Amino acid sequence: MEIRVLRYFLTVAREGSITKAADVLHVSQPTLSKQLMDLENELGKKLFLRGSRNITLTEAGMYLHKKASEIVELTDQTAADFQNMEEIVYGDIHIGSGETDAIRLVARVLKEIQKEHPQIRYHFFSGNAEDVKERLDSGLLDFGVLIEPTDIAKYDYIRLPTFDTWGILMPKDAPLAAKEYIEPGDLWGLPLITSRQKLIENEMSGWLGRNFKELNIVATYNLLYNASVMVEEGLGYALCLDRLINTTGNSSLCFRPLIPALKSSLDLVWKKYQSFSKSEQLFLERLQSRIYI
Repeated sequence: MEIRVLRYFLTVAREGSITKAADVLHVSQPTLSKQLMDLENELGKKLFLRGSRNITLTEAGMYLHKKASEIVELTDQTAADFQNMEEIVYGDIHIGSGETDAIRLVARVLKEIQKEHPQIRYHFFSGNAEDVKERLDSGLLDFGVLIEPTDIAKYDYIRLPTFDTWGILMPKDAPLAAKEYIEPGDLWGLPLITSRQKLIENEMSGWLGRNFKELNIVATYNLLYNASVMVEEGLGYALCLDRLINTTGNSSLCFRPLIPALKSSLDLVWKKYQSFSKSEQLFLERLQSRIYI
């Protein structure tokens, strides 16, 4: 498969029309149609369902769309990295992170660098630990901010000088909102919305003194904003980290921490034996200087 043809494929998928895609790509419609047919023949799968007005992706087409997007993104990133080898420090830094207030430390370091090297561009990806590690492993991210517990044995890392606190996000008029802290017994029978991150179950089981799976879990989430909407709409109470959802002012929600306190450490990680560009090396050195002073 050629990168050029994958770009053609992605454009057709986005536009939903060979005619529109041909205009965007500045190629003739017959040429584009032939390239797509050749791609289908090469893969031995039908990629598009061709209707009278537009075309849609088959199941094989959707799979290729995901992989082609990653391949094209990685190709573009690699090309940008080679541009970054010159004397002037510029280029792209790709950072993935779970939802955590610790990203403020990263943001402050980036702001400091930006004043000196405005040519550097930063790209952020949000997801849970497994999402971030998958993109790290495939080379689509340079760094990841991971919330423990998670397995980081195959990465080099820096432990960030901060912690996130676990608790319950709930409506301000909920009965539990009258409490200053949430105890293990408060959660039994409560409809809970919890993180999808598997290793959290082990820590929560230890905190509860019982199996985490015995809780009344009505939904799971990987990013908290949508979960907070579910809490507002009365679906349940979200087990989550503090300082991610604004609960001040006119917010209808409040956060109550767990007791005994349950805190998570945070790590900035990267692939072992990774070769850094100048901009990536600069970011890492500046972050280390902020931590080890």
